[in-house]
Amino acid sequence: MTTEQLYNELNYVNHSREKRLFYSKMVINNPALIPKLLDLLFMVDDKLSPRAAWVLEFMCTENTDTIAPYLEPFTQGINKVHLDPAVRPVAKICQILAQHYYSKEDNLIKTALTKTQQERIIETCFDYMINDEKVAAKAYSMVALFLFGKDFDWIHSELKIILDRDYPTQSAAFKARARIILKKMKKK
Repeated sequence: MTTEQLYNELNYVNHSREKRLFYSKMVINNPALIPKLLDLLFMVDDKLSPRAAWVLEFMCTENTDTIAPYLEPFTQGINKVHLDPAVRPVAKICQILAQHYYSKEDNLIKTALTKTQQERIIETCFDYMINDEKVAAKAYSMVALFLFGKDFDWIHSELKIILDRDYPTQSAAFKARARIILKKMKKK
């Protein structure tokens, strides 16, 4: 399948779990599509960019190891993603990568995710935290940053400043996640 054919297929992706799952399994079963999917994701001003993000998120949820060979292009491009419907799945992928990296079970992400790639994820997550992003992107970013703070000792203090500053003006969902993260940071 060419990039153009995949682009046309993305027209059929919608918010339904069924469609996103169908296309994510198609990509998992044909990993040669992943670079093409990333190319489409990083066409950041195109209306189909978010649909590529949705498929990539479901792919990572279903089988995180499939993105391991593509962590370099993924982390190089994530800071360019800016459309709201694409930011949320990218933030979720960042959380998934952090969770797998710090998982007790062995997995491919633990060995594939480099320090430079972690730093790019951290930078993007902090951007999501300080910019006017929707609460889901902020919540996923909080979790990723908390986890990466286990190895990057400066992260927790910076994250705490942001959470304390934004807490009074944010939504109930933000406050709920922030309370959990702040409580975990106190235990550390």
